[in-house]
Amino acid sequence: MSQAVALPDVVREFERVDPGVVARAGEFPSSILADVAGRRGALGGRIAALSPTMKFAGPALTVEIRPGDNLMIHAAMAIARPGDVILVDGKGDLSSALMGEIMCRQCLALGVVAVVIDGAVRDSVAIRELGLPMYAAGLNPNGPTKFVPGRLNHPISIGGVTVNPGDLVVGDADGVTVIERHRAAAMLPLAAEKVAAETKRIAQIRSRESLTPAWLDDALRAAGVIKAGESM
Repeated sequence: MSQAVALPDVVREFERVDPGVVARAGEFPSSILADVAGRRGALGGRIAALSPTMKFAGPALTVEIRPGDNLMIHAAMAIARPGDVILVDGKGDLSSALMGEIMCRQCLALGVVAVVIDGAVRDSVAIRELGLPMYAAGLNPNGPTKFVPGRLNHPISIGGVTVNPGDLVVGDADGVTVIERHRAAAMLPLAAEKVAAETKRIAQIRSRESLTPAWLDDALRAAGVIKAGESM
């Protein structure tokens, strides 16, 4: 029986979601993509943008670190390609910042389109002014250490979601949604259909053509709230 070969701690090459899919996905709100992906893939809401105007789309470059140490984030930046989104499993630790202005300036120079950290950052005013989309679980002025090993481009868990390197990541004011690389293209026509349906529903509300959703009575009957033949 053949045995699986263990991956090295640092995986430099991996398949990224197609750039065309990234460009099209970036046209949709993160909420739309989360809905059509089965109402899943959205990171926990404590991981939020430093500014509500921040938005991005790109393939995931995944980083696993030990709490309070950013050595592997520096390693990730050394292999990042333009267009990548760096996702950091920081274990939710808020005792020290994992990134600040200097590293964010480096990310911009490298073409990294966003950083998502399940941990803390600092220099928040400067990061907002730089314009790099930064999503984090909190702020802390303490600096990190830089000597604990971790892993690059292995599956990680961040904000309650499993992320594999190369997966599609989209973020905006509502938060961050991740869709598996192999499913991403199939979600785009569904997202377009949902946008069209929601646009129609908003128009119906504005015109007062229909102030109650058409599905409500059936859903209430199925839930046993009202009886067959009844309506609201």
